[in-house]
Amino acid sequence: MGTVLPFPRKDAGGRQQQIGFTRFELNRIVDLYGRMVAAGIWKDYAIAFEPDAAAFRAFRRTAEHPEIRIEKRPALRGRQGMWALIGENGQVLKRGHELGPVLAPLERRLLKLVAG
Repeated sequence: MGTVLPFPRKDAGGRQQQIGFTRFELNRIVDLYGRMVAAGIWKDYAIAFEPDAAAFRAFRRTAEHPEIRIEKRPALRGRQGMWALIGENGQVLKRGHELGPVLAPLERRLLKLVAG
């Protein structure tokens, strides 16, 4: 039979080997995603959990590159901040220590669409 590994796995020091989103963080991101879908901007999403980062990717259409990537990298917590908003071409649009200010450019974009 196979070996059953606990999820998320921990290394020898008891630290998690995989980064993920907390319930609050994921609720905030999915709430924004739902409003963008309702506005007709986004159609699909993907979530990736890697050993050093967790990423939420939003797509305009299913079969293309993500329009926006929201990344959480705890290793950068002491430097520029662990949150990053990355654009379609890989450029960093916003970086910070808190999720709210990093999502602010997307929130403003949504407000402009509703008001206009």
